[in-house]
Amino acid sequence: MTAPLRLGTRGSALAMAQSSQIAEALTAATGRPVELVEVVTAGDRSSAPVHRLGVGVFVSALRDALAARTIDFAVHSYKDLPTAAAPGLHIAAVPPRQDPRDALVAKGGRTLAELPTGAVVGTGALRRIAQLHALGMQLEVTPIRGNVDTRLRRVLGPDADLDAVVLARAGLARLGRTDVITETLDPMLMLPAPAQGALAVECRIDDPDLVELLAVLDHAPSRAAVTAERALLATLEAGCSAPVAAYGELAEGDAGEEIYLRGAVISPDGTRDLRLSRTGTPADAAEIGKALAAELLELGADSILGQEGHAGPGTQQFGSTE
Repeated sequence: MTAPLRLGTRGSALAMAQSSQIAEALTAATGRPVELVEVVTAGDRSSAPVHRLGVGVFVSALRDALAARTIDFAVHSYKDLPTAAAPGLHIAAVPPRQDPRDALVAKGGRTLAELPTGAVVGTGALRRIAQLHALGMQLEVTPIRGNVDTRLRRVLGPDADLDAVVLARAGLARLGRTDVITETLDPMLMLPAPAQGALAVECRIDDPDLVELLAVLDHAPSRAAVTAERALLATLEAGCSAPVAAYGELAEGDAGEEIYLRGAVISPDGTRDLRLSRTGTPADAAEIGKALAAELLELGADSILGQEGHAGPGTQQFGSTE
C-alpha cells in the first residue's frame, strides 16, 4: 500500500478546512492518500497586530518543515507568501480561486452604507483600514486579531463590542459561513489584497514526481490572475506597512482571453489613494503587474509607501486569510 502523502497545515479551523479540501481533491484526482500534519507558526503563537509581526510569519514554519522533510507538501493562503521565491521550493499548483472580494459582517444585517457615523469596524489588514478611511464615512476603524470565529463573536456574540468586521469572503466560504455576510464589498469600494482567495500548494523542487502529481490541481486562470497581482506587489517592493491592493480578472476580449488588472496604493489614513488599471494576455501576466506598478510609482506611489513600505524586494504581509 502506498504511504500517505504528508500535507503540512496550520492548525486553525480555516487552515484545516482548506487543507482538507486540497487533500480530498488530490486523492480524488490521483488516488493517493493524504494525511494532514499540523505545524504551529510564529503567527499562531503571537497576539500582536498582524502588520507588526513581519514578513511570512504564517509561512516560515511550514517551509522549514518542508526543508526538514517532515512534510511532503504544504498549503498556504497565497496572500501570506512573501513574493520572493523560496530556495528549493516550488508552487506546484494554484487551485481554482475562491471569490477574492472582502465581506462585511454587521449587526442588524446592515450594509456598509447603512452603518451609522462613528460605527466601530474591526479588521486585521492595513489595506482594509486605509480603504475604509478613504471612503470618508467617519467610521471608527480598529485593528483586530484572531481566527474567523473570534472575529465574528465580536459582532454577533453575546459580548459583542464592534458594529461590524471586514473579512475575506473566501475564508467564510471555506468554513461554510457565508450566511453571516451582510454585504460582499464591491472592489470599487474595497479592492482585495494581491492573491486574496487563492491557495498555493508548495513542495520541494527536488521531488519531480510530486511536482507532477500536484500539478493536476493547478487552475491556469487563477494562476495567471495571481501572478499579475503579485508581480505588481513585488515591483512596488511593498512591505508590511504598505496598504497595497490588486485584483486581476480574466475575461474574453476582442483578441481572445485577457487579464484586466486593477491596482491601488492607499495611505493608511485614506487621504491619498492611487488607483490604476491595465489589460493584457494571460501569457504576459507578470509583465502586466510590473507595468502597472511602474505607472503607480510614476504617479507617486513610492511617497505613499514611504520608508517603512519599502522593506525590501519581494516582501509582503497582509495577514492571514482569517
